[in-house]
Amino acid sequence: MADERFLVTGGTGCIGAWVVRDLVRGGVPVTVVSSRARPDRLRLLLSPAELAGLDLVAGDVAELAAVEALARDRGVTRIIHLAALQLPFCAADPVAGARANVTGTAVMLEVARRLEIGRLVYASSAAVYGPRAHYGLASGAVLPADAVRHATSFYGVYKVANEDAATVAWETQGVASIGLRPHSVYGTGRDQGMTSKPTVAMVAAAAGRPYHVAYGGRYQFQFAGDVARTFIAAARSEQPGAAVYSLPGPAIGVDEIVVEIERCAPASGRITIDASELALPSAFDAAPLEAALGPQPVTPLADGVRTTIETYRAALADGRLDQAWLERVLAG
Repeated sequence: MADERFLVTGGTGCIGAWVVRDLVRGGVPVTVVSSRARPDRLRLLLSPAELAGLDLVAGDVAELAAVEALARDRGVTRIIHLAALQLPFCAADPVAGARANVTGTAVMLEVARRLEIGRLVYASSAAVYGPRAHYGLASGAVLPADAVRHATSFYGVYKVANEDAATVAWETQGVASIGLRPHSVYGTGRDQGMTSKPTVAMVAAAAGRPYHVAYGGRYQFQFAGDVARTFIAAARSEQPGAAVYSLPGPAIGVDEIVVEIERCAPASGRITIDASELALPSAFDAAPLEAALGPQPVTPLADGVRTTIETYRAALADGRLDQAWLERVLAG
């Protein structure tokens, strides 16, 4: 691994920022490509010196020539592709969503082919599956690894397209890939998306503000730092083919998260939850991933919640996050 150089697209997003943090602290050269190159989330996880030394490039992952030129110039040997528009933004602008999510992934597969990079590791999503009622699952039940995909959103359809494109790239061009399907990521930096609300509740607690999570139920909440480490492990894998895996983690009740929030921030504003549940399956079978890559980290919920609240509390106190940011995140 001495000569590895990473390209991380979407490295200013939640998972991306954690990936960059681990690579930087491991002494690994990394180039970050982001549409706006705003380091807000990176500022929460990196020291000022680490951030100042970061190779952060504003770029459009749907522009093949520019991305290829950048990757060649930096001598990239591994790619983690995380750049995407999330579910609400794809619903609001399906054309922009398709460009970022589908064209962007096609570009990264082609860059991996042209530069003869061992494999592309990319983010798929639990959204490739349908609501749990489609599978006859009860709340809290685990969806089997061989379940048929049944996307019901533009975002989910785009992720299905990427998984199928990766399969074709392997079968016709020999481009290896691993797609990872996170379920409900939480932790520092998770301030956007449908399943971000428990993390926003942690932000509110750090600020001493009340917050209402608009759903309850049990879901596979995965700490962002764990997810990042799995992406890095996948990028270092020598596995051939075009595999797609769900990530590990227990199904956790939103009410359990609230208990941990109140334990870490007893003087916080009141955190409440709704009785309604999200339609998605509660958890996914991660056995195939761990069979391929080995056991993956699973941070205890209490540790993940405490770390997240402490990080946001410090960032609000020292000015890395301002009042305008806080109001925007709490407003959803």
